[in-house]
Amino acid sequence: MTDRPLPGPPLPGPPLAGRPLPAPPGPADGPTADAWHALGGASALLERVSFHGPDAVLPSRLPVRRLARATVAACSLAAAELAALRTGGPVPRVRIDQGAVATAFVSERHLRIDGRAPVSFAPHSGFWPTADGWLRTHANYPHHRDRLLAALGLPDDAGPERLAAVLRELPAAAVQERAYAAGALAVAVAPVRDTLLPLAEVRTVDEAAPRPLDPAPADRPAAGIRVLDLTRVIAGPVATRTLALLGADVLRLDPPRLPEADDAHADTGFGKRSARLDLAGSADRAVFEDLLATADVVISGYRPGALDAYGLAPGALFARRPGLVLVELNAWGWSGPWSGRRGFDSLVQAGCGIAATEAGADGRPGALPAQALDHGTGYLVAAGVLRSLTDQRTDQRTDQRTDQRTDQRTGRPGGRHLRYSLAGTASWLLHGITPTADPHLPPNDEPHDPARWLTETDSPYGRLRYALPPVGYAGAPADWTRPPGRWGTDAPRWA
Repeated sequence: MTDRPLPGPPLPGPPLAGRPLPAPPGPADGPTADAWHALGGASALLERVSFHGPDAVLPSRLPVRRLARATVAACSLAAAELAALRTGGPVPRVRIDQGAVATAFVSERHLRIDGRAPVSFAPHSGFWPTADGWLRTHANYPHHRDRLLAALGLPDDAGPERLAAVLRELPAAAVQERAYAAGALAVAVAPVRDTLLPLAEVRTVDEAAPRPLDPAPADRPAAGIRVLDLTRVIAGPVATRTLALLGADVLRLDPPRLPEADDAHADTGFGKRSARLDLAGSADRAVFEDLLATADVVISGYRPGALDAYGLAPGALFARRPGLVLVELNAWGWSGPWSGRRGFDSLVQAGCGIAATEAGADGRPGALPAQALDHGTGYLVAAGVLRSLTDQRTDQRTDQRTDQRTDQRTGRPGGRHLRYSLAGTASWLLHGITPTADPHLPPNDEPHDPARWLTETDSPYGRLRYALPPVGYAGAPADWTRPPGRWGTDAPRWA
């Protein structure tokens, strides 16, 4: 890797701004406390979290294992907190198995469809040497591949060898900008910067009273919650897959002109239904408005401003649906010149310094052992939704010594606006999580056997082998109630 700084995204904000709140002293896991506090969780509940299972998982120079288990722990604790509200009992204890977490964080690699392993990255996706450094491309979708080739003056049938030959003659930053202008995806590999982005942004936007929730069993704390899923590609779908696991009615909506890869939906479509709507058409727009009128949660994975033309800017959504929990997720953060750019986990790893940190002895950029920015952010999004649903309705506390409810008070009504970014999760990994283990936790050297956390089911795609969910609290569901259906084939209505 060259010592000369390579061009990368100019991250917004002053150095070290937006660091998650520091973990309190005591036995609480530091990264779990960071994530929990970023979502407004009460410190006392952290005492209910514990970990077990193998430590030798997700090996990396960066503390990926600690990020992964912390995001799942925060999600599990948020689910337990909501379960206590719905059952009227104490907050269940959370016990996270690191083997289950490690298996789930590479769920797309464990997936088998009638014995076939999906292809994770297309031939035109990957790291490429350039005239002055390295470049990362993402061309898994055909339209992204075609735009990349067109930006470089190559024909549609140009193979990876021709792409490599062209890139060797060009500066990384020049290709990055040409690709961006053409709607393609390429990012120059950059060094680590010392700027931190927020792990999560949470604000209350109105004073609408929340819809009352009936009692629900501990394994379905989100039962009756209606979620409009406007997300694609791992992070958002992992979040909504998790909410579906916990009982939410999740309806994914996609434009007809932007098809999803069958393999991707087979991995992240568990528990949901999937429909297609063209918001530019008056009939489909009316259907969407009917769905929004009774939705509790909207999760959007589109770039800032991309849905504004359809009347789906945050202010417009809250005006029509006070009390809504609205989540926005993007790649590069919410301010600065890169906030409106497309991005995926692999590109953010390249642009934020992770690829440089994981570089091999030969200087070739490296990658994390999982698409941890996607998966980790997905569990944080689910955690934020669950926490918001609880926070809107109650501020009940539990006496940790007796497991009895005390100090029952009214919660904080009003809609919630939550924002996340893959770059925010990346900066937490790079700057906010120490790589060393917690001294009070004994090491666990048991081997990791992913087979323990894999199972099979029949589906419209064929026989699926898939990773079980890693959410762990007393009474948590062990699996989804339904396999993924065919993408875009469900009726656009609530269950």
